[in-house]
Amino acid sequence: MTMTPLRAVALAGATALALLGTTATAGAVPRTTNADAVTHDEQITWQGWAGDADWQAGAAAGTVVTPAGLTLGTPVGTIQYKDPHSKSKRTWAYGTWTSPLTDVGFGASELVASWNADTPAGTWIQVELQGTYTSGTLTPWYVMGRWASADGDIMRTSVDKQGDKISSIWTDTFAINDASAGQLLRAYQLRLTLYRDPAQAASPVVRSVGAMSSNVPDRFTVAPSAGHIAWGTELAVPRYSQEIHAGQYPEYDGGGEAWCSPTSTEMVVEYWGRKPSPADTSWVDPAYADPTVDHAARMTYDYQYQGAGNWPFNTAYAASFPGLEAKVTRLHSLDELEHFIAAGIPVVTSQSFLASELDGAGYGTSGHLMVVVGFTTTGDVIANDPASPSDDAVRHVYQRDQFEQIWLRTKRTTASGGTGSGSGGIVYLIKPTEVAWPQVAGSTNW
Repeated sequence: MTMTPLRAVALAGATALALLGTTATAGAVPRTTNADAVTHDEQITWQGWAGDADWQAGAAAGTVVTPAGLTLGTPVGTIQYKDPHSKSKRTWAYGTWTSPLTDVGFGASELVASWNADTPAGTWIQVELQGTYTSGTLTPWYVMGRWASADGDIMRTSVDKQGDKISSIWTDTFAINDASAGQLLRAYQLRLTLYRDPAQAASPVVRSVGAMSSNVPDRFTVAPSAGHIAWGTELAVPRYSQEIHAGQYPEYDGGGEAWCSPTSTEMVVEYWGRKPSPADTSWVDPAYADPTVDHAARMTYDYQYQGAGNWPFNTAYAASFPGLEAKVTRLHSLDELEHFIAAGIPVVTSQSFLASELDGAGYGTSGHLMVVVGFTTTGDVIANDPASPSDDAVRHVYQRDQFEQIWLRTKRTTASGGTGSGSGGIVYLIKPTEVAWPQVAGSTNW
């Protein structure tokens, strides 16, 4: 089986069931350190803004800081937005916030922005990026996403055909076109634009915004990590199959192979005790099982990409539930990922592979997401893989060395003998605000 790609990406460099190990509940396993952790040659950093001091450091025009986050105060004016997908025109009041110029700390070849925001009816937000190249010249202002948690006001969307001679936007990813040419991303600013219906008081509230910047060299293989951080730990994450939704709602890309991302995201949202309400899912055909998966697909659907695999749209959806925060980043190794499992935090991973490269999967894919929920007592990966024929069949155990390769590499050989891309360690990190991120020496990528 070949799965629908997550996106047409330019990644990194331009861009079986087994016996259960010891089961642990969230937070039950103390964090440990691993003196033998393998280091790779990739560079990854996460930089973000949240809270009064961060918001005050930026430049506001029509936006104000409240205890809940950044919101509209007195708008600077109104604009008319013609929705490119619905073709409708509507007038919106707006204000902006622009981050300080932020140095990446190295020459980056890619950047993915993500945000956590509340967008009540009659509101939405836009996130933009302007980069500074290592030459000192600037990129255009790139739209990284137009977002609303529902779809009654705008049709949430990425924006195609953005780029200059040095960089391009691939759905949700800023990428240097040719990293070997020497021009890389040195610094950047993010700009938020908050919109509301001029006739109403409700405004969007942005709780956080940030970006993962990275330079992951082209690689077909990576050095394996040592592990022994969360071996024998498995988190009790709900199991949902994407395949049982095949053919459902073609207007949201039709379920089945296309819904790996929202299915994985929904599993983690529900692990944390949140889920869409019966009212939220009342539009779903009552004959369909697992209606919350249908809801997640609809509420992450990118009308330009025409799919539910937009990375920051998925984390923004997760963060739309009370008390959850989420981001898109990269991790360096399974060692790093084990720290999240030890802290009780399941991790959504992105990978691509031939069927022969991942024993027990039974399919190949040019882009697929699943949830790492634990590790066996011998260090193999326990994954809730939504590419399964039923909910009961979602739990898989994958060989550690195979999984680490297909997740961390940036280049791969395709079934036709050509060269394809890999995600270079992309993950969704989703947790309640009161749960601490794991502390790992030297890590600045979350």
